[in-house]
Amino acid sequence: MNKLLFIIILIISLITNCKEIKKNTLYFYNWSEYVPTEILEQFTKESGIKVIYSTYDSNEDMYIKLKTYKKIPYDLIVPSTYFVAKMKNEGMLKKINKKKIPNLYFIDKNLLNKPFDPQNKYSIPYIWGATAIGINSDKIDYKKITSWKDLWKKEYKNSILLINDAREVFHMALLKLGYSGNTTNKKKIQEAYKTLKILMPNVLTFNSDNPSNPFIEGDINIGMIWNGSAYTAKLAHVPLKLIWPKEGSILWMDNLSIPINAKNIEGALKMINFLLRPDISAKIAISTGYLTPNIEAKKILPKTMSNNKFLYPSNKMINKGEWQNDVGDISNLYEQLFQKLKITSY
Repeated sequence: MNKLLFIIILIISLITNCKEIKKNTLYFYNWSEYVPTEILEQFTKESGIKVIYSTYDSNEDMYIKLKTYKKIPYDLIVPSTYFVAKMKNEGMLKKINKKKIPNLYFIDKNLLNKPFDPQNKYSIPYIWGATAIGINSDKIDYKKITSWKDLWKKEYKNSILLINDAREVFHMALLKLGYSGNTTNKKKIQEAYKTLKILMPNVLTFNSDNPSNPFIEGDINIGMIWNGSAYTAKLAHVPLKLIWPKEGSILWMDNLSIPINAKNIEGALKMINFLLRPDISAKIAISTGYLTPNIEAKKILPKTMSNNKFLYPSNKMINKGEWQNDVGDISNLYEQLFQKLKITSY
């Protein structure tokens, strides 16, 4: 065989093999403990697609990594409400071909078409929930806590856990002040900052990796907590009470999205459809302790979960809560002020 021809054939073969590897590999970037290992293994067994799974503990970390290292080949990510809008507006997400996701049919219609992505062109609901106040009732009289503003009481000095997230913390303070947590008004944001500075002596720690752990380990007895994390703490026999603040809880949703630089789009669509299958959604809900937006999945959950008020707040509580949304460039101010707060707390 002609040597040049052999080299050409070899190069073509290598290129073909590389394409095949990309086609059979999915790079999935997600929150910690959000998909059980056995679920990923089941997907690989059924689809033949190997999953390279890595995690982050904040939307900001995920965003900065994708913004800075544009050649990183992530195929599927899980941004929260307002980050879907932010990344969509900045051209960082691909439109999703919903025709290839028949299991979208099982998603609760009440959880679709939210302000951050009105037609779900760029995101599919994966897990949703609410941020409220967690109380260890053996240590603190939970009946004295009805409002976000109660966290400012001097008796809780050096005791409180806050979610390590600028928007969540400011959302809480803005609700306390009677404002929308999605405000873009600089004066209101500055007012919230001053209010939070008063709170800092009460703050012991910030945690967005797994807020249930400090409660389980006995390091924290009061603070902000996601309802799914509260449920996890409850399962670990912590006498936790979940308080829905009278100003309203913070509603959020984590969504399946495809980055603009994704290489294996077909694999990502297959994974989304797989994760939306009722039996798989139910397994994820049981494993993570978070709310599933999948109506059929909820039907097959144990009654201890599906009827649990920690996990599924009443419609009254939901209607009183406020969904997080993108606030545009003013998010930089939220983040700058949040970092200043954290410095003063140490």
